[in-house]
Amino acid sequence: MATPPPLPKTKIYLASRSPRRRELLKQIDVSFEVLVLREHPARGLDVDESVHPGEAPADYVRRVALAKAEVGWRRIEQRRLRRFPVLGADTAVCIGEEILGKPADRADAARMLRLLSGREHRVLTAVVLKFEDRVEEVASESRVRFCDLDEADLETYVKSGEPTDKAGAYVIQGRAAAFVTEIHGSYTGIMGLPLYETAQLIRRFRT
Repeated sequence: MATPPPLPKTKIYLASRSPRRRELLKQIDVSFEVLVLREHPARGLDVDESVHPGEAPADYVRRVALAKAEVGWRRIEQRRLRRFPVLGADTAVCIGEEILGKPADRADAARMLRLLSGREHRVLTAVVLKFEDRVEEVASESRVRFCDLDEADLETYVKSGEPTDKAGAYVIQGRAAAFVTEIHGSYTGIMGLPLYETAQLIRRFRT
């Protein structure tokens, strides 16, 4: 196998709109630029984030994270940008093998939160780094348990707007933290970017 070309040591591209992932990369002092991907159906999607029939959650997050990194790399080539590694990531909240995506509306958010109430669920995050033909990935799986949610707390949370556009209809670092009784795994992975695994992945690319 041919030795991969040397990598720049100063910066990566983040193929994501997520402000949380930006904050997390800054937390570990990673220099990056954002490659904004189209996510609005009316304007065309850069990445198909729909779940394929029979697709397991772990396979789903890996597929979507890889697709984001590949789309980001094509963007670099098309725009003739400076060549730095591209990071793509995806997170899924799941009950068993059922993936709870972003809620369609408030009623859907309430439905998801009722599923999570009083139960343990899994949060899976895959991270992919791509540079030229080199692609590597890491994955994180965490378990989160919610308390029993009464309808008043559930409705108040839904009306806050926080569940909108969030996988599983909640964010761990927001108001929903008051629902969490146990966490096993990576807190930052639940946020959307497991920092230990991501740092190790970037370090491998820089050696």
